[in-house]
Amino acid sequence: MPISPLELYRLMSVHLVRTALVTAVALLFVACGSDAPPTGAGPEVVRDTVADTLVVRTVAGSVWGEGARLVPEVEIGVLDGAEEYMFGNVAALGLADDGSIYVVDRQVPALRVYGPDGVHRATWGREGGGPGEFSEPDGGLAILEDGRVVVRDPGNARLQVFAPDGSALDTWPVIPGGFSTSSPMFRTSKDVLMTPTVMDLEADLGEWQTGLIRIDGQGNVLDTVTVPEVHENDFIEARVEGSVSRNTVPFSPGEHWSVHPDGYFVHGVADAYSLTLLRDGDPVRIERTTEAVPVSSGERSQARARATRNLRRTDPNWRWNGPDIPTRKPAFRDLYAGSEGRIWVLRFGPGVEADDPNYDPDDPEDVEMRWTDPILFDVFQDDGTFLGTAQGPTEFSPYPTPVFSGDRVLAVTRDDLGVQRVVLFRLERGGEG
Repeated sequence: MPISPLELYRLMSVHLVRTALVTAVALLFVACGSDAPPTGAGPEVVRDTVADTLVVRTVAGSVWGEGARLVPEVEIGVLDGAEEYMFGNVAALGLADDGSIYVVDRQVPALRVYGPDGVHRATWGREGGGPGEFSEPDGGLAILEDGRVVVRDPGNARLQVFAPDGSALDTWPVIPGGFSTSSPMFRTSKDVLMTPTVMDLEADLGEWQTGLIRIDGQGNVLDTVTVPEVHENDFIEARVEGSVSRNTVPFSPGEHWSVHPDGYFVHGVADAYSLTLLRDGDPVRIERTTEAVPVSSGERSQARARATRNLRRTDPNWRWNGPDIPTRKPAFRDLYAGSEGRIWVLRFGPGVEADDPNYDPDDPEDVEMRWTDPILFDVFQDDGTFLGTAQGPTEFSPYPTPVFSGDRVLAVTRDDLGVQRVVLFRLERGGEG
């Protein structure tokens, strides 16, 4: 019986395919110059095949070289001013082919539309349960090929569909009510949407299995697929009278995934720099040689304080009840698939220290300094080619999920006062002016 790419991947992960033998073979290829261009001519790459999976390992170098960065081109948002430029809680972002920018503000709630120049064009929707209205919209937003805009509206247990002119076109009651998530809604080929759900909401929190509902462009449910799960994260949790709060142990290697525009999963566990494109019939595993980044004592103290404050909202007497915070950061923080198929891997870097303007000296769990990670994206083609590392500004926020489209990245930034702005960045490669 044929085995699916996901099942093969599970078996490969369980049996630790990255064995010393494979590593030795890879090093031998490097020594012999197999697939490795001369220094300065591009990335040094080792290619191997394990079962039916092509392994592409970048040993050194990149296509772009050094110096790539994300440069702001359009910035939307003010501390004080016109209402349509003030954001309360940005939950989701969208970028149309013509450059139009869509922003779901959960606090209003509404969908705001801006031109490619950042000028406000329209506000769609309002709070309520009728056509074109929202109840607790979350991170789900997609723009279909014909210009229709779909917004996830879990408070009303539906997807809200707008025509290109902003009129309320349809509602699709295809998602469970009350299940809000910051995870995005993915649009794949032929206008198929994939949006998160929980396979069994009645199960205990720790037993939840995440899935994606697949919906066609007319609102018909096609099926539900489970996400890859081959790793169990390290957790800490608080339980009081049936209420459960759970946090991942800070800096523990997590399991990350995204959906490629061709409809398959991109998946990786951050205990090693390795991610797999689970393409049907010809999966590709991308690897890169990097050095581990230490977790400083200040970062550990801050992370422990934040986790403690969070879980004590559930149990005021909570004490640490999980594995300790690691001394090394994971290989990466998250991964994303761009609309054209590029893979963006958000890496960890050495922590950056600054004064925390919100420090509370009366809070024994608070810390005076604030630590942040630099914004470093490794960018790959979906054939495994390492294009390069792009650096973003420190105020760049990975939440809500940024939108990646070619050399453009749409994301939220937060300043020292916590003010949100929506910024369209342009990827500037090394040597470009």
